[in-house]
Amino acid sequence: MKISIIGGGAWGTTLGQTLVDNGHEVLIFDLNPLAVDKINGHHHPFFDTVLPDAVQATTDLRAVVDFSNYFLLSVPTKAVRSACKSINPLLKKPSVFINVSKGIEPDTLKRVSEIVESEITPDHYKGFVVLTGPSHAEEMILRHLTLLVSASNDLELAKEVQMIFSNDQYLRVYTSTDLIGCEVGGAVKNAIAVISGVCTGLGLGENARAAVITRGIVEIVKVVEIMGGKKETAFGLTGIGDLIVTASSENSRNFTAGKKIGLGMPVDEVYKSEKQTIEGIRTIEAMHKLSIEHGVELPMINVAYAILYGGLSIKDGLNKLLSRDLKSEDF
Repeated sequence: MKISIIGGGAWGTTLGQTLVDNGHEVLIFDLNPLAVDKINGHHHPFFDTVLPDAVQATTDLRAVVDFSNYFLLSVPTKAVRSACKSINPLLKKPSVFINVSKGIEPDTLKRVSEIVESEITPDHYKGFVVLTGPSHAEEMILRHLTLLVSASNDLELAKEVQMIFSNDQYLRVYTSTDLIGCEVGGAVKNAIAVISGVCTGLGLGENARAAVITRGIVEIVKVVEIMGGKKETAFGLTGIGDLIVTASSENSRNFTAGKKIGLGMPVDEVYKSEKQTIEGIRTIEAMHKLSIEHGVELPMINVAYAILYGGLSIKDGLNKLLSRDLKSEDF
């Protein structure tokens, strides 16, 4: 099968290697000619690894659109809408969109599936799948064992993507029909990972990190239910699984961004220091807006928003959380 990849970053290029490992043909589109040259020179643009010869890239969007009607979207959430606007007029037949970014659009509170469906005209749209779960590109590029979830409103399409990506060497993919729950879990865990990183930067210890992860699941469940997903999904690979790997690892750019903030680095400097997208900070903004619109209590996310956007000091933010009314942990 031929698969077009939009975005030749850390994850898009890594998944290109996986697809080639599985016997598929891939062509990667990226705006950055230096990244394209590296890929075509059989080197990963972010990691010190050699790529299979069959992983090819180009800056020619039309060539990538003509290559296939299966599109793996591996661009930051903030770039999904513009990418779809560029792709749509070039499409010639109904296409499948497989998204691997994890975020919510702050202005509209739309999930990526909703953004794609709103920008791709119906005659060009065949279906949408999110491929998500606990996964660091740094490990997948080395073919380390990873489990993911292929989620779609169309179970047969989810199964098709499951078969495309699964192999018996290092990648096992499960399916889900809870598209909302899987998308939301993957997005909100990035926000919690930033908060976990802040705690680590402050030197609060492992007890604090465990507390952030556990109470973070509560906030993820609230958002999943508000947005129409199943709360049970938050306790699987796309919720607690993804949160564990993201909220406690130096390989997580959301965790390391939070750690830098905890160490005192200004947010604009954090952005400058990271080559890859920090989805969690943007998701904090989106979730704060959702909290206000739906009147739902998201204590950690709202305090994080006040710190990042409202000038609240980290010390005062921590005090605000700890001085909340005492309550039961009964669920």
